[in-house]
Amino acid sequence: MQFHHHGYVSGDPRVKDAEGLGADRPADLPDEIDVLIVGSGPAGMLLAAQMSQYPDVSTRIIEKREGRLVLGQADGIQPRSVETFQAFGFAERIIAEAYNIGWMNFWGPNPEKPDEIIRTARTADYAYDICEFPHLIVNQARVLDYFAEAAAHGPGRIVPDYGVEFLGLTVHDEGEHPVEVRIRYVAGERAGEERTVRAKYVAGCDGARSGVRGAIGRTHVGEMAAHAWGVMDVLVNTDFPDWRTKCAINSEAGNILHIPREGGYLSRMYIDLGEVAADDDHRVRQTPVEEIIRRANAILHPYSIDVKQVAWHSVYEVGHRVTDGFDDAFESDRHPRVFLTGDACHTHSAKAGQGMNVSMQDGFNLGWKLGSVLTGRSPETLLETYGAERHPVAQQLIDFDREWSSLMARKPEEISDPTELATFYLGTAEFPSGFMTQYTASMIVGSDAHQALAGGFPLGKRFKSAEVVRVGDGNVIHLGHHARADGRWRVYAFGDRDGTRLNAWADAAAPVFTRFTPSAGDVDAVFDVKAVYQQPYEEIEVTTTPELFQPQTGPLGLTDWEKVYAAGPSKWTETDIFEARELSREGVVIVVRPDQYVAAILPLDAVDELEGFLEGAFLPAS
Repeated sequence: MQFHHHGYVSGDPRVKDAEGLGADRPADLPDEIDVLIVGSGPAGMLLAAQMSQYPDVSTRIIEKREGRLVLGQADGIQPRSVETFQAFGFAERIIAEAYNIGWMNFWGPNPEKPDEIIRTARTADYAYDICEFPHLIVNQARVLDYFAEAAAHGPGRIVPDYGVEFLGLTVHDEGEHPVEVRIRYVAGERAGEERTVRAKYVAGCDGARSGVRGAIGRTHVGEMAAHAWGVMDVLVNTDFPDWRTKCAINSEAGNILHIPREGGYLSRMYIDLGEVAADDDHRVRQTPVEEIIRRANAILHPYSIDVKQVAWHSVYEVGHRVTDGFDDAFESDRHPRVFLTGDACHTHSAKAGQGMNVSMQDGFNLGWKLGSVLTGRSPETLLETYGAERHPVAQQLIDFDREWSSLMARKPEEISDPTELATFYLGTAEFPSGFMTQYTASMIVGSDAHQALAGGFPLGKRFKSAEVVRVGDGNVIHLGHHARADGRWRVYAFGDRDGTRLNAWADAAAPVFTRFTPSAGDVDAVFDVKAVYQQPYEEIEVTTTPELFQPQTGPLGLTDWEKVYAAGPSKWTETDIFEARELSREGVVIVVRPDQYVAAILPLDAVDELEGFLEGAFLPAS
């Protein structure tokens, strides 16, 4: 963490000084707002945390609830989400309180006693085989708390406006704030009062029954599956030996997905309630928790659970639906003004642990784009890439979840291979972990003509970090962990064998970055450029590197000593990032978007090509 560059800081460095509109944030909703976020779920709160990094953009978030979420329904945190938490500054703290999924075990009928279950497989979880971040279980409410803290501590000082209900909206063809939004206060002294506010943009983060989705005429496409599951968070005593291990359990009496929760005692159980009759009319949702517990015990036989407390329970019917569009532009010529995120645009089962994770990536994708457009860095056409990028991801999620749910719901006689589910779980691990998303060519994803220069950084996929040595102090760090969710683009310049071409690139590229950087801000306010030399760090002096790698920032003009790195191995790491990420020894430039996805791969001598790419994503700065 870097601080003090704006002057000495004696307090918590995570609390940034209020700036811009955040320095005098009105208590009540203004009549005119740049961005109105509807709903404070995972997508909405991440979006608020991101927008807090743009203190000159007026952003408000409204939520019908009277206060913070107390008990969250989602709890599975995939490694990509933990990586995102790291960018927002709270990964280490949430890991400390979460349950770390180290293993997933599989249980099936005992061939000798079919009415009893036995363990059929133990499988190590996939997280650490894929990245440096774990696979976690933690209450959704805590995830929202951390994002709320990031939003409130950011320079924009964004906090939710609780007790405010969204009623509807109208998008007008003209006006600086063309989205007219009708709201109602449902709590406090103003309860019952209705009013209208106007916004430049609205983000519908308001769940599966989204009022924003209905207001813009978008509809869910897909069908409800005829299968029901009961879910409960329980505190129990039990003789089941894998109570503190994630398990998929299949028996003659049905199926259970069992997930230990944070805290060492709590667990979540998804219990198969069977096929739903065509004329059920959702009556299955009234299944009492006592019946869910009875079925759980039948499935676990010869083991049992003695439930001491049910913290939360529900019944749901599996549905797989994707909204027909993620914004209000339809086929019109105008740019989108209203966007949908999370459950407002994709719904599915909870058993693959994807809902909250994919929703947060929706918010991450949208947030920096709104910030870039509203601060004049990028043209409005950038906003069209939100739906273009996220809609295919949602469809991939639905397809994956449909297959996983079907495998989970099989009856014993339908299972020919007892290890099939375990094989599928491990064989598809990169998708649920969040690392299979790959955006295609657009104004913010360039040509793959130079992909061979960086085989380990696939174009359009998230930047996969690796260890390097920070030259200034010799410490080993993960290169990607220095990238915060501050709206800046990252440019990683990997040097040639002796660094001469890298230094020449820096001198040639500096004016290009200056062209798109406001003169009134820091020289690295838009592009955080880092150099990685091949030579051992002992052979490099920061003070002899090009000026691009020694920017002077903040009101005091202090030199940033954390832009220059060296590849390992060193005393503290065996990793050579050039080898680990298949980087050309002739050097290569990797341009990474604010949401951590690789946007361009270029040779060191392709400065003109770099400028051409940036011209498509940015407006020249004033």
